[in-house]
Amino acid sequence: MRIPDEIRDQLAVKFAVLFPHLDERQRRLLMAAEARGLGHGGIRAVARAAGASGTTVRKGMSDLEAGQFLTGRVRQPGGGRKRVTELDPGLRGALLSLVEPDERGDPMSPLRWTTKSTRTPAAELTRQGHRVGADTVAGLLRQEGFRLQANAKTLEGSQHANRDAQFRYINEQARDHRDAGQPVISVDTKKKKLVGDFHNHGRSWRPTGDPVPVRVHDFAVPQLGKAIPYGIYDLAANTGWVNVGTDHDTAAFAVESIRRW
Repeated sequence: MRIPDEIRDQLAVKFAVLFPHLDERQRRLLMAAEARGLGHGGIRAVARAAGASGTTVRKGMSDLEAGQFLTGRVRQPGGGRKRVTELDPGLRGALLSLVEPDERGDPMSPLRWTTKSTRTPAAELTRQGHRVGADTVAGLLRQEGFRLQANAKTLEGSQHANRDAQFRYINEQARDHRDAGQPVISVDTKKKKLVGDFHNHGRSWRPTGDPVPVRVHDFAVPQLGKAIPYGIYDLAANTGWVNVGTDHDTAAFAVESIRRW
């Protein structure tokens, strides 16, 4: 079973908060407990979230199963595997030049696009002489504050000085005509609907085991076409009227709907 990215991100935040207050053995035990709780695939997910190796997580699980927790020094001073960034000081900068080409490195970087896979930058770093795996790349990116995120619609073009003028004019005209007792209408086209026995969202009361049969595939029936509803709403009278066509959604149909109203 694949562990969702959201759970890995939550674990990464938890580990980042707790690890500075734990010694090495305690970190192993914490990772082991989280991996055991996740079940199948938990070891790999926890290792990636913590930026550790699967071997370290398995060692913690062995400690949990043994039930023997020693006190005192965890290992001899200076013991343990050195961080990859200590063995390769240029690794962090090389990675950032790939994921932040506008700020660090070459703007024409081939990896300027965003990728959800850490295998791609790992392969590129290895090609550049930095032997590193995808899990290590993921750990380094988290240390630098990176997370998997969707893009956000926040960019807008420049605003014209008179961009609201037409809307203010329409609003004034509508208010003046309404106050004079003349109709002010709102016209909008509704979602087109296939005509025929097609599936529709929603439910209706039916005898148990006797649903309304509909077509398996939503392909338009040429003889029936589509229903194109145009709604016309009178703001002052608070009344509405709908005209349904089966031909084309054109300006002529909108005008004809108003004429019939």
